[in-house]
Amino acid sequence: MFKFEGANILSVNQFDRESIEYLFRIADMMQPYAHRQKQTKVLDGAILGNLFFEPSTRTRVSFGTAFNLLGGHVRETTGLSSSALAKGESLYDTARVLSSYSDVIAMRHPDAGSVAEFAEGSRVPVINGGDGANEHPTQALLDLYTIQKEQHAHHAGIDGMHIAMIGDLKHGRTVHSLCKLLCLYQNIKLTLISPKELAMPAYIVDAINNAGHECIITEQLEGHLDADIVYQTRIQQERFASEAEANLYRGKFRLNQAIYTQHCKSNTVIMHPLPRDSRADANELDNDLNLNPNLAIFRQADNGVLVRMALFATTLGVQDIIQKYEAPVCWYSNKRDTVN
Repeated sequence: MFKFEGANILSVNQFDRESIEYLFRIADMMQPYAHRQKQTKVLDGAILGNLFFEPSTRTRVSFGTAFNLLGGHVRETTGLSSSALAKGESLYDTARVLSSYSDVIAMRHPDAGSVAEFAEGSRVPVINGGDGANEHPTQALLDLYTIQKEQHAHHAGIDGMHIAMIGDLKHGRTVHSLCKLLCLYQNIKLTLISPKELAMPAYIVDAINNAGHECIITEQLEGHLDADIVYQTRIQQERFASEAEANLYRGKFRLNQAIYTQHCKSNTVIMHPLPRDSRADANELDNDLNLNPNLAIFRQADNGVLVRMALFATTLGVQDIIQKYEAPVCWYSNKRDTVN
C-alpha cells in the first residue's frame, strides 16, 4: 500500500486499490467535522501554503476549508502575476522558500509537470491541485469517492458499473485521471462521447483496454446514456489556441431533463467536475436538472472537502489521533442538518 505520511501527492499513478480504499475510509471519518457536528484541532499550529497560479474557485477554497476544519491555518498566493515567478524566479527557488513557511503545500499551475518540478525543491509534502492539461489527482479521487457513495446508495459498487463521459475528453484532465483510477477496478464499461477532434487521448484508451474494460467511442449522445454514471465536462477553453476555436464545440452535448427522461435510466447519476458552463451557447447541464435527485454535482463538490481532509490527515500522519483533539461545536450551523 502507498505510504501517505510525508509523501507528495502528484499523480493518481501513485495509488493502488488498497490505498484508495484506505483513504476513503479516512474520508468517511471526516464527515462529522465537515458537517460541523464536531470540531477537531489536530492540526492546530500547522500551516498550509495554498499556491494557485491558475484560476480556481472550488479546488482552492476546498483545500483551504479542509485544512481549516482540521484546525490548521492557510496562507494563499493566487495568480502568476502576483508572485515572484513573474520576476523570473524558478519553481525550485520558490519551493525552497515557501516550503520553509509551510507544513504542507497545495499547488495549481498552468504547465504540465510543474507541480512535480516544484516538489523537487520543496521541504514539505506537495499536493497537486492541477498541472495544466496533465493531471488533477485530488479531483479524480473525489470523483471516485462520489461514484462509490452514489453506487452504494443504489446497492451497487464500482466494479461492473457503466460510466459515460461526455464533452472535451482531449483536454479534460479530470477525466484522464479518473480513467486511470478506474483501471484499478474490474469489468467496467466506459462510453466516451465527444467530437472526434476532442476524443480521449489514445494512451488513456489503451490503458482502459489493457485493464480489460469495455470501451465504446462515439460522437452520439442518443443510445449511449443508459449508464449508472453520466460524467459531463465543459469545453476547456483555456486549452485552445483561441476562443473562436473553442466555440466550434461549445454546446455540442447538452443535457436537460427531457433528454435525461428519454435516454437515461431512472437512477442514472449525473456528475460534473464544475464549473458547469451555464451560458446560453453552452448550457452543458440545464438548470431544469437542479431538482433531479440524481444530480450529484453539489454532493461531488462537498465530497472534495472530505477527500482533501483525508489527504492532509494521512500526509501529515494524524489520521489516528483526530478524535483525541475533538471539541464540541459552539455555534449553530445548518451544516449539522446536512444529509449527504
